[in-house]
Amino acid sequence: MSTQDSIARQTPPCPTFVQIIIAVFGLLAAAAWTGSAARAADHPPNIVLIVSDDQGYHDLGVLGDHILTPSLDRIAREGVRLTNFYVAWPACTPSRGAMLTGRYPQRNGIYDMIRNEAPDYGHKYAAEEYAVTWERIGGMDTREILLPRMLKQAGYYSGIFGKWDLGMHRRYLPLARGWDEFYGFVNTGIDYYTHERYGVPSMYRDNRPTSEDCGTYCTDLFRREALRFVRENKDRPFFLFLPFNAPHNASNLDPAIRAAAQAPDEWRQKYPDLHAREALVEATRRGETVQVPNAALRKTHYLGSVTAMDAAIGDVLSLLDEYRLAENTIVIFFSDNGGSGGADNSPLRGGKGQVFDGGIRVCCLVRYPPRIPGGSVSGEFLTALEIVPTLLRLAGAPPPADVVLDGFDMLPILSGAERSPRQAMFWKRREQEAARVGPWKWVRNANGTFLFDLSQDIGEKNNLAPTMPDKAAELEAHFRHWQQEMDAAEPREPFRDY
Repeated sequence: MSTQDSIARQTPPCPTFVQIIIAVFGLLAAAAWTGSAARAADHPPNIVLIVSDDQGYHDLGVLGDHILTPSLDRIAREGVRLTNFYVAWPACTPSRGAMLTGRYPQRNGIYDMIRNEAPDYGHKYAAEEYAVTWERIGGMDTREILLPRMLKQAGYYSGIFGKWDLGMHRRYLPLARGWDEFYGFVNTGIDYYTHERYGVPSMYRDNRPTSEDCGTYCTDLFRREALRFVRENKDRPFFLFLPFNAPHNASNLDPAIRAAAQAPDEWRQKYPDLHAREALVEATRRGETVQVPNAALRKTHYLGSVTAMDAAIGDVLSLLDEYRLAENTIVIFFSDNGGSGGADNSPLRGGKGQVFDGGIRVCCLVRYPPRIPGGSVSGEFLTALEIVPTLLRLAGAPPPADVVLDGFDMLPILSGAERSPRQAMFWKRREQEAARVGPWKWVRNANGTFLFDLSQDIGEKNNLAPTMPDKAAELEAHFRHWQQEMDAAEPREPFRDY
């Protein structure tokens, strides 16, 4: 090799202008990544808790091609899908109260709905009449401590964007319970566009009613606020609570609207076979002939509202990626109770409002890259009562003193390192009672007593109570013991007599 060749091999050529620019941008990007990583290491994990409303157990794209949920599928692919996860009540208000306190509904006081029933019969409230109704004045006992207040001890900044269902007076609203920001509606359901509940305006910003966005699809509004919140708080630990109202039926007095969820045409078109058969048909309601959605229209509104919600979730995930926060953020998703309307709860029995598994066992996904292996599926017995203890442990925030929590830190179970210590869970909705102890499920309702072995009969089809009365009595005894414990707990408003 000549000396000239040797020098040529040892001396790099002069960089071009483009190469210099690429190198500079590479250094800047590396610095930005290092800065983001350093910020992430400086504080505990961010928390993103996403709750859908009345979504079916089977309604995830990873379970079939009947529904499009690419963002939820991504969470499942990058985290764990829980197949044996329960909420504490088969409808929204008590379920949400339990998930945010870590306490059974019968212990925290919210063990039934805070809603008016007159709209079920077509009644529209006048403003002053509504102001003194149960829906307007009821709320969770102010002595109860909710998750954001617990997290504040560890320096978390908290925002809730979507459905708030634990009281409308200022003393009950999110800002009084530990959140720093709130934009959403204050009761059990709304029209997705007018933001009214059966004609009553229901949207709030912080502590004040607002109609600033009337006419805009509410899923888009909750997405907007969630993205803004992440942008503004990316450099400090945050708790983002994103409780969508989708795919809950629209709370509108018009039978053509109230019988289904609501989804813009662009999302219903994602399901062309059903979309082609959409129609309004005649039906009788309270003795009158009215127009209502046919089965295809109800189904496309349901599916479309879930897919629209999924797109909003995808934007939040993308923003976490953009700011390199995904590695230091735990993302939890589940439905507040079993599905209704156009939902698919298979292979479970029943749905919303029932204590069969179709009303209380829900789809749940958790992503936290440092601890949870991607693409995993867990059949461990877990519940929404585990949410508060898990997030407190992860955040490094102590639980409140002298407060009984009914769950435990489930992260070791989600990571696959341990088995779930939960052996029992109990439910009571008026005359409906249920207990699960190990694989055994006991139910008592107006139709009788039921006993199921869930390890062999996930669909609760084979009632074993007639042939195994001793086992049914054993589970009922567990239920009665739990009921005594709840009755002996310090009473809480609004239902308890004390």
